[in-house]
Amino acid sequence: MREGTIEHRLARANESYRGSGGRSEENRDYGFRPAFFDYASQKLYLSRFADGNPAPMHLLDGLPEEVVVDRAPSGRVLRTRASLVAGFERKGMFYSRKAAARAVAALRSRRTLRSEVARRLVP
Repeated sequence: MREGTIEHRLARANESYRGSGGRSEENRDYGFRPAFFDYASQKLYLSRFADGNPAPMHLLDGLPEEVVVDRAPSGRVLRTRASLVAGFERKGMFYSRKAAARAVAALRSRRTLRSEVARRLVP
C-alpha cells in the first residue's frame, strides 16, 4: 500500500458524517472511543494526545512510531501508513465511521423504543 497522510481525510470524513453518529461527539454517549486501525498489522490504536492520555477526538500526534512514516521536529505527525484508517473502538471491537453510524442509529432506536415503552407503563 502507498504511504500517505490521513489528516485531510479525517477532516473530510468528519464533515461527511456530520449528524450520522459517525463522529466522536455524536457517538461518545454510546461507548464509542476514537481510534485508528492498521490493516497491515491488524492492530487497533485508541486516539491519544502526544503525552499518551486518551483523546476525545481523532488525533495523529499520539500514534506510535510503528504507524508514523514522517514526523516534524515538533512531534507533529506529517504522514502515516496508508493502511491506517480512522474509526472507533467499542467493547474491544473496531468500527469504521460507517459501521459506527449504523450502530448508533440502531442504539438510538432501541433507546427511543425503551423510553416509549416506559411511558406507556406509567399510569
